[in-house]
Amino acid sequence: MLLAAIILIPALATLWTAWQNFSTGLVPEAVLLTATGLGALAVNFTCARLLAPFRSAGGSLTRAAFLSARNDVVANIAIIVAGLLTAVTASRWPDLIVGLGIAALNAGAAHEVYLAARAEHVAAKP
Repeated sequence: MLLAAIILIPALATLWTAWQNFSTGLVPEAVLLTATGLGALAVNFTCARLLAPFRSAGGSLTRAAFLSARNDVVANIAIIVAGLLTAVTASRWPDLIVGLGIAALNAGAAHEVYLAARAEHVAAKP
């Protein structure tokens, strides 16, 4: 259940960054945003592929590891798209919208891990 809370940390960090970008009005550097997304995608896709066979076989910890890697892949693709849209539009909105989506994705994964851990906890009671 603690891992579910840990999964929320990136969601909270994303919300904080989105708020800072929204309140300052700064437009992120499109090339840096896209390049960061591409590099992270390569790493996280590899991790997700390695964890995929075990996503249903293990308990809540295995589920949490897979969900984190999967969510990171989805987030990285969204970051790449946001970077490309930012380059075309010179707007901060693609980055802000993606940030909110990433926060929601991580919150959903945290909830799923919490439910799995809670079920394990209940099943373990004598």
